Amino acid sequence: MENKFKAVLFDMDGTLTDTEKIYQTAWPKSLEHFGYEMSEEKPLILRSLGRPYAVQKFKEWYGEDFDYWAVRDYRKKLVEDVIKETGIPLKPGAKEILSWLRENGIFVALVTANDRERATRYTKKIGLYEYFDAIVCADMVEFGKPAPDIYAYACNTLNVDPKDTIAVEDSPNGCMSAYKAGCNVVMVPDLTEPDEELSRVLYKRVDTLLDLKDLF
Repeated sequence: MENKFKAVLFDMDGTLTDTEKIYQTAWPKSLEHFGYEMSEEKPLILRSLGRPYAVQKFKEWYGEDFDYWAVRDYRKKLVEDVIKETGIPLKPGAKEILSWLRENGIFVALVTANDRERATRYTKKIGLYEYFDAIVCADMVEFGKPAPDIYAYACNTLNVDPKDTIAVEDSPNGCMSAYKAGCNVVMVPDLTEPDEELSRVLYKRVDTLLDLKDLF
């Protein structure tokens, strides 16, 4: 099989794991704990939003004195509590597509807004760790998504040209990060569909992870 692409770079939350919905609940609960209110659309804006952009966004919403790190730490605790109780649900076809890509000699990387500790722990817990040739996390670069840094770093790590990669994402911030890095962006929608502006930067929009096979 002659592969059109040399590597596939996967986001984690909302793409490989069905965990984005947990964050959508945890953010408002954490804000409420600290005496703030959060509208329904705000957590959607935060999907895959890395530093320093997340900090800036909260200060824009709640003022310069807002303690982002305290709220974020409490949100992390809420997410961990849910995961301890329910486990980490996988998206349909996650293991199957990762296995298929490895069998066909295609590099596979995880490119996530999570930190290294959590990304490693989660992927080991759900049996995905062994599938990745590289795991690239937000704390490895200066600027998180939607800046291109994390995808550029992943391509450098794998020694592949971004134009020879597919980046698989579910969120606008993630899609824009990969697009700015020069990757071919494939969106598998999770909580929202791409709008007209986002659709223009996509290489493809697919329904499921297993649909990625059709791109080779």
